[in-house]
Amino acid sequence: MKKVMLSLSALLLAGSAAAQDLSGTITIWSWDAAAKALESTIPSFNKKYPNVKVKVEDLGNQNVYDRGLAGCAAGGQDMPDIYSIENNEAEVFWARFPDCFVDLNTKGADELVKNFPAFKWTELMAGNKRYAMPWDSGPVVMFYRRDLYQQAGVNPANIKTWDDFIAAGKKVNAKFNNNVKMATVANGQDDEWFRMLANQNGCFYFDNAAKAVTVNQPGCVSALNTIKKLYDAQVVATGDWGGQITNVKAGKTASAMFGAWYEGTIRTNAPDQKGKWGVYLMPASKAGGVRASNLGGSALAIPSSSKNQAAAYAFLENALATAGGQVTMLKSQGLVPSLLSATKDPYVKTAQPYWGNQAIWQTILGTLGDVPQARGTQYFQDARQVMIVVQADYIKGRYKTAKEALDDAAKKISSATGLPVAK
Repeated sequence: MKKVMLSLSALLLAGSAAAQDLSGTITIWSWDAAAKALESTIPSFNKKYPNVKVKVEDLGNQNVYDRGLAGCAAGGQDMPDIYSIENNEAEVFWARFPDCFVDLNTKGADELVKNFPAFKWTELMAGNKRYAMPWDSGPVVMFYRRDLYQQAGVNPANIKTWDDFIAAGKKVNAKFNNNVKMATVANGQDDEWFRMLANQNGCFYFDNAAKAVTVNQPGCVSALNTIKKLYDAQVVATGDWGGQITNVKAGKTASAMFGAWYEGTIRTNAPDQKGKWGVYLMPASKAGGVRASNLGGSALAIPSSSKNQAAAYAFLENALATAGGQVTMLKSQGLVPSLLSATKDPYVKTAQPYWGNQAIWQTILGTLGDVPQARGTQYFQDARQVMIVVQADYIKGRYKTAKEALDDAAKKISSATGLPVAK
């Protein structure tokens, strides 16, 4: 017994010494709510590492991206110790500047792999190197107006497929004389609905090996067909980001499908609608199908030029690889955890007053393990721009079928990227 106690004492002393050894300052580049969320984890970090000063610089999303590209192009000059990066932009950096960031496997990240869902690692790796640690995620759900559904005689528990969603939309149309639509789609402005539905069906612009264009595969065809069916049934409105929020505030949309980060967008833009909103799983393409997808999400990377990499990695571990860190950011700014153990935190089961006292985070985070993997590659924006146009043209009737539209999209994406179209 004495030997055990001595061993434990030695470990505690070693851990304390290691914490004391970390000192200096680490600087983090981030933006908006994400920056505030990181700041909320500093107190718990400083309890472990009191001699490390953390500075979070809110530079704005686009500025962080642009300065990161410039810094990497300059060999890591003027880069921070920790860099915030959106998943769908991450592979631009790994492809163009493979030496700009630390392979986190050399710091121990390979031991954390199973602590996060597989889809969160897909875009953070190149070969066997793990360039960033998963931060927040965007599990897709349907946010809905309880009162509008009820008035139209719609029970969200009965909406299990997209055909069910369309049938419910027709009831909403009838009840509100077409002045309220089931949802607002950014057709012609973004292809976010296509991406959510394609991901749900296990399809995306590219295959997971980043070797071929797969946007014309069956799962993607089904996704585009569904969007056309929504428009043909006249159950959705069209609006860009601002228009979608305007419709939410005006009560002209009965639902909104987005990554779970949209929770904060609704809550802060429509505070007067407290108690009127709820959440249910996104409908499946067919009965018994997958009701999970992901839209958005970020990660944290350590530039190779950082002079304090040990302290930077310790910050990553505290903020991202502990349930305490992830849930602190969920409470602070609504950043949705990627860490699987965070889903078991008591707060996740807590009723949320704005959402009609529904424990929405339990519903939302319960889908993490079901999200199919998707690979944006370094050509994500090229493919997205093609799909925005092709989707809008298909909705207008400029293609006879979804397959014809996506065959054309595949050819254009292949031409822009140099990747072959998958057979």
